[in-house]
Amino acid sequence: MSRAFIFPGQGAQTIGMGRDLAETYAAARAVFEEVDEALGQNLSHLIWEGDQDELTLTANAQPALMATSMAAVRALEAEGFAFTEHASFVAGHSLGEYSALCAAGSLSVADTAKLLRIRGDAMQKATPKRQGAMAAILGLDFDTVADLASDAADGDVCQAANDNDPAQVVISGHAAAVERAVELAKARGAKRAVMLPVSAPFHCALMQPAADAMAEALASVTLNAPVVPLVGNVMAGPSNDPALIRDNLITQVTGRVRWRESVMWMAQNDVTEAWELGAGKALSGMVKRIAREMETKAIGTAADIAALKG
Repeated sequence: MSRAFIFPGQGAQTIGMGRDLAETYAAARAVFEEVDEALGQNLSHLIWEGDQDELTLTANAQPALMATSMAAVRALEAEGFAFTEHASFVAGHSLGEYSALCAAGSLSVADTAKLLRIRGDAMQKATPKRQGAMAAILGLDFDTVADLASDAADGDVCQAANDNDPAQVVISGHAAAVERAVELAKARGAKRAVMLPVSAPFHCALMQPAADAMAEALASVTLNAPVVPLVGNVMAGPSNDPALIRDNLITQVTGRVRWRESVMWMAQNDVTEAWELGAGKALSGMVKRIAREMETKAIGTAADIAALKG
């Protein structure tokens, strides 16, 4: 029996996230200060008092979500929840994998913030505006969605990008192909098939320029072995090998987020509880739909930590 610490991806960002952690815990505030310094930007002001649309820009959302997750980690540590005593594995959804690695000591907060700024900029610039799109398909299994995405491609890119849970798969690619896939999904019995309000087609072949940028960026930073294994998006299994993790972070940019399989692996390997650290509760919901017996806790506020203390 063991516990995993899991870290959210893009979409969880909200104005005000992490603020009460920073006001309650000096160690949490220090995370936001370190991110601000690393980026040469008052990102914490944007996170706590800024405009939601500006925060949602990929280049801002990615380091902002990581900062909020790491603030939760530092607050837990300040309350005596030592990392290696309370987590046997870490995992993160897309950019959350960087938060997971930072929490597990593979990357410094400053390096993680810089990498995510590069990643966000590169993903945004990888395709011209409005040429790419993503859509969520609800109520069909992964194989069915993968097949209909392939059928809709018709010479364009259209791929299953996020295998989130048994009834939610996100597709990504050229806008026209994704729109065709949405219509096919409806015809094949999807409960819902909706275009997503995203600025770029993440986790598909169109992101290759961003993968190239991350290969260069990751080559310039020190990546240590995590203190507990990372259950990665690419492998849907554990690793603590820095070289393999580095390669997988590059592959992850164009590759599928295998979240359903990752949670299944953890459930099959005696993980009985998942703590979602940072903004929102989206991953907790996915976990419960994948492995109903796994307990979940979403920890993103000082009140959440107080509840843990009893």
